[in-house]
Amino acid sequence: MPHNASRYLAEGPRVGIRHFTHDDGPEFTARARESKDLHHPWLFPPDSAGAYTAYAGRLIEDPTKAGFLVCEKGGEAGDGSLAGFININNIVEGGFLCGALGYGAFAHAAGRGLMKEGLELVIGYAFGPMRLHRLEINVQPGNAASLALARSCGFRLEGYSPKMLFIDGAWRDHERWALTAEMRTSG
Repeated sequence: MPHNASRYLAEGPRVGIRHFTHDDGPEFTARARESKDLHHPWLFPPDSAGAYTAYAGRLIEDPTKAGFLVCEKGGEAGDGSLAGFININNIVEGGFLCGALGYGAFAHAAGRGLMKEGLELVIGYAFGPMRLHRLEINVQPGNAASLALARSCGFRLEGYSPKMLFIDGAWRDHERWALTAEMRTSG
């Protein structure tokens, strides 16, 4: 690769997105441990080496998943420091061409607009090179930050799913938000 080629799949002014690697484990797990209070009770990213290896392995090897790291360009911890992560799960091809998004910011990056920029990049990548038609986000109704991010990126509320996912010891209700390629190009 030429020395001036970007290491990112897509870039914005402040962040770039790239796929997970196994080498990201130490930084990812340290950021996850620092962010426990921010994430609880909504999500539980891997915070140990073994858990990260399994998690990243699924994102790297399973064709129904795509994991993206949101990396700060020139951030406080140096170029490429991890600001958060965005995963596309349950990717279905054929006539559906859909995937379900999940995401989380790390505490040092929360509230700075980095995840919005990263999510916009992932959406562009999903509707571009990945050729998906629809993206869904399922969010617990009390997760105001996650709902605000979905809204800010143009997702529309489509429904309510009682007791949809087992999280933190209980079946949790979720709101279903969606965005299609047509919505993206018309808005």
